Amino acid sequence: MTQLDVPGDASSASVVKRPPNGKEYLQSLQDGREIWIYGKRVDDVTTHPAFRNAAQSIARLYDALHDPAMQPVLTSPTDTGSGGYTHNFFKAPRTQQDLLASREAIAAWQRLVYGWMGRTPDYKASFTGIFGANPDHFRPHQDVARHWYKETQEKVLFLNHAIVNPPVDRNRAVDDVDDVFVHAVKETDAGIYVRGAKVVATGSALTQANFCAHNRGMLKKREYALAFFAPMDTPGVKLICRHSYELAAGATGSPFDYPLSSRLDENDAILVFDNAFIPWENVFFYGDVDRADGLIGDANTTGRVCIQSFTRLTVKLEFIIGLVLKASKIAGTADQRTVKALIGELIMWRNTCWGLTDAMIANPDPLPNGFITFNETYGTTLRGLGPHIYTRMRDIVQKVCSSSLIYLNSNAVDFRNEDLRPYLEVYLRGSDGIDAVERSKTMKLLWDSVSSEFGARHELYERNYLGGHEDVLMGPLFQAMRTGQAQDYTRFVDQCMDEYDLDGWKLPGFNNGDDISIIR
Repeated sequence: MTQLDVPGDASSASVVKRPPNGKEYLQSLQDGREIWIYGKRVDDVTTHPAFRNAAQSIARLYDALHDPAMQPVLTSPTDTGSGGYTHNFFKAPRTQQDLLASREAIAAWQRLVYGWMGRTPDYKASFTGIFGANPDHFRPHQDVARHWYKETQEKVLFLNHAIVNPPVDRNRAVDDVDDVFVHAVKETDAGIYVRGAKVVATGSALTQANFCAHNRGMLKKREYALAFFAPMDTPGVKLICRHSYELAAGATGSPFDYPLSSRLDENDAILVFDNAFIPWENVFFYGDVDRADGLIGDANTTGRVCIQSFTRLTVKLEFIIGLVLKASKIAGTADQRTVKALIGELIMWRNTCWGLTDAMIANPDPLPNGFITFNETYGTTLRGLGPHIYTRMRDIVQKVCSSSLIYLNSNAVDFRNEDLRPYLEVYLRGSDGIDAVERSKTMKLLWDSVSSEFGARHELYERNYLGGHEDVLMGPLFQAMRTGQAQDYTRFVDQCMDEYDLDGWKLPGFNNGDDISIIR
């Protein structure tokens, strides 16, 4: 079995007619991939304490695709002729109903992880969906794009990407930094050998392949103008992982103490290519330096990326709102005017995100070949708002909850101590009859959401994963320039300015005020 195959009997029609279930997904990760953490190579990410619960969380999503209660929201027939079914977002949409079904499927998956996993399998479907709608954008590799659209949709592949160059020598041209940045070092009839590194490969340890591409900057050397998929078991592909929040939660806490860190940690990593061989069937762009800088930006992926991102953020905000409502009741502050205003603001931001995704569906943008995509003007608006919303959310949580976030016992085992338990029951109880265990459970969940290592990392993620702080704000400007809206705005002003000049109004019926002027 290769990494990109659904496990099972290769002769069985079920291999191509259905997505994998959770067990089969986990089996696909047991492929000898090279993952490093704490100075050692990981034997099996599905059993290693740094990754196993996160892997199980993803497996839960795949099992949902086979759950009769969830299938009506999550799935629909493939459009590849396989006779099978897929997650709704993995298909290129043709109607507004398709757009709506995609969002609802994204939301249904996210509710299984409470909005805390950004790199679920549907994340990269944001990109591969364009392969089906507009493969010619990747000419002369359009057949590779079509192939990956089919493979990804039929098998609901879990792909990730790492497209950012490491923060090294950014004052130099990309193709002048050949010891760090990804480029081809050898071309053959069968494919290319690549070397270099990309960051930040979020969640890649649990994926089946990684998408790698040149992201930004004009190029001079063709070997840097490339985009490809690399299965995680490719020889020469390595992941060097950051500290594991999941392992730390298991070693020093419990699910009661770290209910998010212990199962939803998407480990970030350095993705290294050490003379890794990429066959041509996995390369969908190579050698065209003139088109490399716009390959991703001009592919009409913005709407799809933003619908996935902000459907997820909406679910996460709903979770936070519910937690803050519970926390304010526990503290006895729920009826305070200030607290009501702050929680109302949180709900306002949740409604803003959801309402803009509604607008993205109601006003679709056209694509070639009869396909459509989510409105990119509203998408770039969300992309700019997202970091502000998230940092404001953390600010509100800290203001509403203040010392309640740290006024907690050390570990769940404290409640098992007969000498300590009576004190905890009195001094850690909540208001209005809420007992100490319920209070501690709620506040530890809130702490893990916004203030633990896991929680702090999420703010960094939400602020940067769709682009730097200037990029996300310039996005609406560039979109307005592309669509002609910016020109419409200036023409609107010109219209006003054309109605008067040095001599006064040009419009009939208006008076210049000559009869009352004390100047003229």
